[in-house]
Amino acid sequence: MKHEWRKAEKAWYLPKAPTLLTLPAMNFITLTGTGDPNQPDFGEHVAALYPVAYQLRMALKRGEIGEPYVYTVYPLEGVWTTTDGSRGATLNKAALSYKIMLRQPDRLTERDFDRALAAVQAKKANPYLAKVTWETYAEGRVLQTVHHGPFDDEPATFAKLQTILTEQQLKVVPIMGDYWHREIYLTDPRRTAPEKAKTVLRYRVAPK
Repeated sequence: MKHEWRKAEKAWYLPKAPTLLTLPAMNFITLTGTGDPNQPDFGEHVAALYPVAYQLRMALKRGEIGEPYVYTVYPLEGVWTTTDGSRGATLNKAALSYKIMLRQPDRLTERDFDRALAAVQAKKANPYLAKVTWETYAEGRVLQTVHHGPFDDEPATFAKLQTILTEQQLKVVPIMGDYWHREIYLTDPRRTAPEKAKTVLRYRVAPK
C-alpha cells in the first residue's frame, strides 16, 4: 500500500485550525542558503534537493533498500530567519537566511542518502548538490496553522499565532539552530496562483 502523507499524517501537514502538537524525530535532506527566495539562486537550491529525494524514492520502490516501499515524496519545507533582524512589514528579503528540506521515510539511513547523492552527482551538474546534507531532527512541541494566499501576506497569519502564544503563555523557540519559524509548502508556487497558495506556518514553542 502506498504511504501518502496527506492521509497518514494529516494532523501534521493539513491543520484545519491553529493547532498545538508534539512532533517526533524525523529524517531530512537539507540545504542552507541566503538571500531573496524570488531570485534564481533559490530555485537552484530547490533543484538540488528533489533529484536526491526521487533517487531515494525509486530505490525504495524497486526494493534496493529492504522490502519494496512506495510513498509520496514529502512537501518542501523551509526554516527561516534574517541576518539583520528585520521582520514583518520591514522584512528585508535580501537578508533572509534559510534551510530548505525534504522529509525522508524513517526506514532510510544516512548511508542510503550518501549512495543516492553520489548517484545523482554522477548525472547532474548542480553546484549545490555537494552541500546537501542528511539530518535527523526532533522539533517537539509546535504551534501551527495553514496560511492561505501570497507569501507577502504571511505577517497577518503570524500575528494570529502570536495572539495564541500570548493566550497560552508560550514563547517561540529557535528551530534547528537560530531559525525563527518553519514553512511547509502544500502547493507549488511555480504552478499555483499566489492567491490560491497554501503554506503551513509553524513555530517551535515552550512555556514562558
